Amino acid sequence: MVELQTEQDQALEALAAAGDADALEAWRIAWLGSKGRLKGLMGKIKDVAPEDRAAFGQGMNALKTTLESAWADRQQDGEPDVAPLDVTEPGTAAQAGCRHVITKTIEDMLDVFGRMGFTPVTGPELEDERHNFTALNIPDAHPAREPIDNFYLGDGRMLRSQTSTVQIRVLDDTPPPVRIVAAGRVYRPDTHDATHYSMFHQVEGLYVDRNVTIVDLKSTLLAFAHAFFGEEAEVRMRPSFFPFTEPSAEVDMKMKIKGQWQWVELGGCGMVDPNVLREVGIDPEEWTGFAFGLGVERIAMRKHGIADIRWLYENDERFLRRF
Repeated sequence: MVELQTEQDQALEALAAAGDADALEAWRIAWLGSKGRLKGLMGKIKDVAPEDRAAFGQGMNALKTTLESAWADRQQDGEPDVAPLDVTEPGTAAQAGCRHVITKTIEDMLDVFGRMGFTPVTGPELEDERHNFTALNIPDAHPAREPIDNFYLGDGRMLRSQTSTVQIRVLDDTPPPVRIVAAGRVYRPDTHDATHYSMFHQVEGLYVDRNVTIVDLKSTLLAFAHAFFGEEAEVRMRPSFFPFTEPSAEVDMKMKIKGQWQWVELGGCGMVDPNVLREVGIDPEEWTGFAFGLGVERIAMRKHGIADIRWLYENDERFLRRF
């Protein structure tokens, strides 16, 4: 009877180790077949004492029933979900991760401006209307304040629509001379297309000192373009209008989109409007300055040949592995 229990334990252990249909069939033949181990045990009944044969027969029937039931259960389970481990197969090499292309672009931009003497600063993404509009010389009736162009949250709060808010926060607390650069997310309810997204990143630069001119602004942007993209970079400044700068300009760079070279707007720039300086308690007769805001995504697209801004947010591993 002890041998019957041992055989049952060995049989069930072997059945559990059967990894596929062929292994299950081999187990059935080995244990339940006409020449299997169960059949061999039945032949030992002649060696059992006459008074123990009835108990031995009952034990054999119970063992057969247990093994047949266990085999039937495995048959119903079908193929196992996990293939047996092949220890001879080469392992999968570990892959190192990396920073997202947007993060890397911001770091590279801050490094370039840092070498020009700009100090990195940050500001909150949840803003109020004074920092986002009023102090930047944007009047109450200005179209830029329309709800269709902003994410208002109530109680005068909003998601900032530009990193120019950092200018005001710095100038409120820091007397000139000031030379800072701020990077961060901004939000506008734009329709998504190849060059627009409702959440994107800007790098904002501000320089306030005595005798700062537009020549300093143009020289700074050109030096950045050549340092970041190479001496062959094509950049242009187009006259424009922003309430917080006067004069103002758009900064464009030529980039390839869907196989065609196009001028793409990277941001805006200009001389800080005297009204902005007065708002933060700085005398515009003594101090002047320039400011610029550059779109990080569009710079990343230009540098890496990315045709669609939406690719940056889709988390497609095939795209992310490029970087």
